[in-house]
Amino acid sequence: MAKQIEGVSERILACAKEEFLEKGFSEASLRSIAAKADTTTGSIYSRYGGKEELFGEIVEPAAEYLIAMFTRTQENFHAMDVEEQPKKMERTVQNGMHEMLDYIYENFETFELLLDASYGTKFQHFVECLVEIETKYTYRYMEDMHMAKQTQNVITEDFVHIMTTALFESVFEVVRHKMTKEDAVRYIDMLSLYHYAGWDAILKISEEE
Repeated sequence: MAKQIEGVSERILACAKEEFLEKGFSEASLRSIAAKADTTTGSIYSRYGGKEELFGEIVEPAAEYLIAMFTRTQENFHAMDVEEQPKKMERTVQNGMHEMLDYIYENFETFELLLDASYGTKFQHFVECLVEIETKYTYRYMEDMHMAKQTQNVITEDFVHIMTTALFESVFEVVRHKMTKEDAVRYIDMLSLYHYAGWDAILKISEEE
């Protein structure tokens, strides 16, 4: 097996990131990446296997880390006594959102790729993965609070999914609009207030049904 030349992998990844950001996964060219990295397409294939694997090499660590972070926040919340959960929900959610935001801004371009350049790869479903986790734990919370049966005519699984999708799409607008970190924190805090006010209103309606 031929020895890989030092520094080539780093150049490939840097040039690939630039290409994917500019053109998206579908329109990106391995030939163009190879030329910019001063190497060959064969060198890319030997290291990564193909274009999607190369894209994954750039985005997968950040995607997996954020999903694990979000899941951990959910698990820590549900490990609390049931009586404590309603009292600590708002603060837990806000802290969790800020933690996610910190990580997103530390890896901003990677999240630009995940959100707007991943069509045609398995990562195009990244936001949906977060939505599914949130939907699952929302129902778990409702069951813990004995709310699931009394709200089932209003708060259906489809409704929870739609609301959660709207929340995450709104959260990631901070990336799409290239907000400063300071503006993003303010936006996320307002979004959290808006989201929970909406849930309170829906819960009141469901209690009247």
